[in-house]
Amino acid sequence: MTAQRPRPSGLLAIDREMARQHEDALASFESNREAAAKVAASIRNTGRLVLLGMGASHAVARAIEPLYRAHGIDAIALPLSEQLGQPLPLAGKSVIVTSQSGESAEVLRWFSEAVSQADTFGLTLEAGSFLGRTVPCLVGAGGTELAFAATRSLTVTFALHLAILAALGEDPAAALAALKAPETVEIDAALAALSKVATIVTSGRKLQGVAEALALGFTELSRLPCFSLEGGQLRHGPMEMLGPKIGVVLFRGNDPTADLVTAMALSVVETGAPLIVFEASGRPATPRLPGRRWASTSRSPPISATTSSAAGCARRSGTARRNGRFVPKAPHCRSA
Repeated sequence: MTAQRPRPSGLLAIDREMARQHEDALASFESNREAAAKVAASIRNTGRLVLLGMGASHAVARAIEPLYRAHGIDAIALPLSEQLGQPLPLAGKSVIVTSQSGESAEVLRWFSEAVSQADTFGLTLEAGSFLGRTVPCLVGAGGTELAFAATRSLTVTFALHLAILAALGEDPAAALAALKAPETVEIDAALAALSKVATIVTSGRKLQGVAEALALGFTELSRLPCFSLEGGQLRHGPMEMLGPKIGVVLFRGNDPTADLVTAMALSVVETGAPLIVFEASGRPATPRLPGRRWASTSRSPPISATTSSAAGCARRSGTARRNGRFVPKAPHCRSA
């Protein structure tokens, strides 16, 4: 009889963060209503919004960008490093700078170099950080994430944006309901589908930002070159690389781009590439093709909940490549 291998400490750290992410997200939404109203007032006044951040913070901004645009806001998400090197004019725009720690090198440098303006705000998990002290901030509950690879911090940051969007008129009921009653999605079929791939490409349309967050997590935890391409960009040329060794993860939401994602799924399956679909459209699953393997998430949460759960769900198991297979691996840990 083979003894069960203990779960690596790095994955246990991620488990601990994820166990509290929904509670912290709900607390963050409730405790930041007043601050969110002030940010929303600025956004209404300027009609233009620039979202700045690095790493997972930028991925959150990319995921939430379409929701601000749906309110008629001229919103764009940029890496803070890009804004430092190729600055977009910010006069007359609202700016939200996101940093989990509030102390990242790019944040410190940007505030030392940028021209100060009234409509600059922050999102952080540390009220006493440089960012928290420098500009009015929405502060997430629970403090800095201790595990390597963002999970709880993503969910909490989405909740902070939800507070701003609610102040702009968005109905938060579906997202709050999902946070209060989180679903557990079986991932065994998805892991099996990716067990022999050499790399993974993630892609979406309106949910492209979530796809980018997942690609970042895959890269951090597997230490393999996983990357993300927007659906149209994947269609124009890179399809030639697809085959049995290239895993593909698609995100299909409840929006007008769903049919485009469906068409992409069928094209991917025809190449023989293993395919996972995060399904949030409420539509029937794409039909199986003979001789091809298809794995999909089994339930369809509201689209407003998808951005606050998909990346964390998919990161639940760290992976690494061993003898040509992705297997669980203990990630490096970092301190606050």
